[in-house]
Amino acid sequence: MKQLIKRIFNQDASDNQSSGTTHQAPTPEKTPYEIIGGESGTRALANRFYDIMESDPYAKPLYDMHPLPLDRIRQVFFEFLSGWLGGPDLFAEQYGHPRLRMRHMPFTINKDLRDQWMYCMDKALDQEVDNPLLREGLRKSLAQLATHMINHD
Repeated sequence: MKQLIKRIFNQDASDNQSSGTTHQAPTPEKTPYEIIGGESGTRALANRFYDIMESDPYAKPLYDMHPLPLDRIRQVFFEFLSGWLGGPDLFAEQYGHPRLRMRHMPFTINKDLRDQWMYCMDKALDQEVDNPLLREGLRKSLAQLATHMINHD
């Protein structure tokens, strides 16, 4: 987690300081999970992501890949985000190491689906994460993660 925080936020934090803006950057002592609002903020982000996917026509192909109802997948995504953001490692406790790429291999994930996923996540981040430094750091890191999931041209 410490390396993730340094990688994502060091550049943004130095840019932030030089511009005179004062927003709290995540540190090993104050994780993104805590800054986002702990369990309630993490759950709100996960739910907003799926609300957008469910309602926005642009994300229909992505939505159509998911088993309905979305209740279970919302919970699993919340559990993943909890640990990924530096909070309780709920996903790993229940399912083991995330191994995201391996878990997504049965699904055809191309650039279009990645873009739809990021579209939903970008909107969710804009609506649920007030801290601009955290929001942009998460956006960058999640974009890298989403790109890593691509398994078809």
